[in-house]
Amino acid sequence: MSYVDGFVIPVPLGRLDDYLRLARRAGEIWKEYGALEYVECVGDDLRPGERASFSQNVELEPGETVIFAWVRYASHEDRNRILEQVMNDPRLADMVDHAKLPFDVERLFWGGFMERIRL
Repeated sequence: MSYVDGFVIPVPLGRLDDYLRLARRAGEIWKEYGALEYVECVGDDLRPGERASFSQNVELEPGETVIFAWVRYASHEDRNRILEQVMNDPRLADMVDHAKLPFDVERLFWGGFMERIRL
C-alpha cells in the first residue's frame, strides 16, 4: 500500500491565490520526482466541533480558511527519497524563508501515514 504525507494549513483568504500558486509549483516538482498524487483542498464547511475540528486545531482566525492537502507515494522509502529531492530543489528555495510564505508555518500540521485501506 502507498504512503501519504498529510497537511492542514490555515491560510489568510487575502493570500489564498498566492498559496495556490506556490502549491501548484510545489506539486509539479513533487510529481516530477515521483509522487503519485498531489492534492490541495480549500475549506468549504469548517464548522467548529464540540471538542475538535480543523478550524479549532489550527486556531483559525477571521479572514482565514483551512487547506487540507496530501501527497501520495508508492512506499515509505519512495517518500523519503522524493522528499529529500524536493527539499533540496533550488526551485523551492523561497519556501525556506518562512517569513515570505503566504501562511503561518507555526500553525501548520503535518505527518506521514501508512495507507491501510483503499476502497
